[in-house]
Amino acid sequence: MTSIPMADAPESPKAEGRLPPLLTGRKALVVGVANEHSIAWGCAAAMHRAGADIAMTYLNEKARPHVEPLARQVGAPIFLPFEARDGVQIDALFEAIAKHWGKLDILVHSIAFAPKEALAGRVVDCPRDGFLTAMEISCWSFLDLAKRAEAVMGDGGTMMTMSYLGANQVIDNYGIMGPVKAALESAVRYMAAELGPKGIRVHAVSPGPLATRAASGIRDFDELMGRVASRAPARRLVTIEEVGAACVFLASPYGGAMTGETLYIDGGYHILG
Repeated sequence: MTSIPMADAPESPKAEGRLPPLLTGRKALVVGVANEHSIAWGCAAAMHRAGADIAMTYLNEKARPHVEPLARQVGAPIFLPFEARDGVQIDALFEAIAKHWGKLDILVHSIAFAPKEALAGRVVDCPRDGFLTAMEISCWSFLDLAKRAEAVMGDGGTMMTMSYLGANQVIDNYGIMGPVKAALESAVRYMAAELGPKGIRVHAVSPGPLATRAASGIRDFDELMGRVASRAPARRLVTIEEVGAACVFLASPYGGAMTGETLYIDGGYHILG
């Protein structure tokens, strides 16, 4: 995708410096890294810099060459395939976590998908199979991972999933993913209430638009990024490093009294009418 020139906008900080060791000794599973531009990669790298041990996944053998070098960068001792509808793979992933670590402290869920035909037209015209696929992969998969993670979060922990402003506002061309993300944010609130007594906090993180592989399926996405960059109070787009740093905060003791939140990281764009 093409980048958006912002000659008059302030430079986006990379947030790549050394982070305080807020997560030393924590064990984090990050699901959804596709390449170095992924939001999930921003989270994994930031958590690694903050002292966490990282487990990572890759979608399939086609994706593996793009993800494996990143897993090496963070020294991931667990690096396994993950397809959201493959129960055997997910069982193997959590068996590896239980065997290698014996616990889990942080879960980052950053996967979303809708078939092209489900995104192509009006929400009211979305085919049943397309809707169910989008809901299963983008929303239900977080519930499934959370249930499994709960079993190895004996000392409490933090779960995070990635949402978008389209959950609460009508965004051109976002289509069926808007209702799906709305369901995801609602699920976060219910899970936060249910898991809170066990010391497990649950959040949705809502970044502004970023040029990720997942976003490439949204029509006129470059125009959307340009509009956000020009109108957001910060007058720029956010970076995956900034999203990662915010997730470090949520998973750290500094975020210990927060749960059930949808945290916007979008340069303030969500406050505009």
